[in-house]
Amino acid sequence: MTRINKVIRDKIPEIIRSSGRECTLKSLDDETFLPELEKKLHEEIDEYIDSQDVEELIDILEVVYRIAQLRGYSKAELERIRMQKQVNNGAFMRNLYLFETSG
Repeated sequence: MTRINKVIRDKIPEIIRSSGRECTLKSLDDETFLPELEKKLHEEIDEYIDSQDVEELIDILEVVYRIAQLRGYSKAELERIRMQKQVNNGAFMRNLYLFETSG
């Protein structure tokens, strides 16, 4: 057996088994799962930075949505907050890069 020790998507055990391999897993409670999922977020970000593959961006979104849900926010609430922040602070559409401020 190869040690993995990380959170996985829901259908991964079936995918592993359908390939003729076995796996050992455990369903964690929300309190235990959340910090592990936050570790997964770092992993997914690193994978995106290395590959710049859109699939990795999708994985990041999936992890973010679940973290938000575990913290009590729906996708709709997340989007509402995102839009309000965009109204207040703007987005990243103008490609601005701040060098310094004064005063």
